[in-house]
Amino acid sequence: MPNFLILNEKDNVAVALEPAKAGDAVTLSGGRTIKANQDIPFAHKIAIQPLKAGEKVLKYGEVIGAAKENIKEGDHVHVHNIRSLRGETGKK
Repeated sequence: MPNFLILNEKDNVAVALEPAKAGDAVTLSGGRTIKANQDIPFAHKIAIQPLKAGEKVLKYGEVIGAAKENIKEGDHVHVHNIRSLRGETGKK
């Protein structure tokens, strides 16, 4: 049973259905397993592929921000490493 949900096939993050500890193997919807690199609280995001600094972060198949730094697969994705693009036109 997955404990992280990929909401759209375009997404590069998945959402925690339960908290994960650093080092835990987490199962994504679809059956793939990856390792959590940090603690990830309930409802927070995990990177399901590497993201380069400046790359768009996709959730629900939509851009929710851009990576502030390189993010590894399995990293906690939150305000500490992504920036909002809200209000910036032409950034989708």
